[in-house]
Amino acid sequence: MLKGIDPLLSPELLATLRAMGHGDEIAIVDGNYPALEHARRLVRLDGHRLVPVLNAVLSVMPIDDFVPEAIFRSTVGGKPAQVDPVHQEIIDCCARHEPTVAVTSLLGSDFYDRVKAAHTIIQTGEPRLYANVILRKGVIYP
Repeated sequence: MLKGIDPLLSPELLATLRAMGHGDEIAIVDGNYPALEHARRLVRLDGHRLVPVLNAVLSVMPIDDFVPEAIFRSTVGGKPAQVDPVHQEIIDCCARHEPTVAVTSLLGSDFYDRVKAAHTIIQTGEPRLYANVILRKGVIYP
């Protein structure tokens, strides 16, 4: 345990977040997502819901402010405007940490392609469907 560090941030996950560079992306996905198939690197956080994991990651990782879009969520049935309760929770959590960064919805194949290219996937035990988010790492300014 460390002071000021959310205990959901396991040693493996902390090392991964630290190793990522500016512009690298990390996907946090639900328990139904085919993470093992899509991951270049996989960190499992079974038994934990997506939003607490998202909150923990955002507590230590800056979001990229060099690009117009840096946070992405999955969509339901090809309907980018549909906001399920879990999507609203994702949007609210991101707004608490990064109030100036909008969460962009991505359609299925675009979302999957982006996850496959991500530095790392964090697989949660989230049971809700389409509970997936991608974060693009920013910089810490001097």
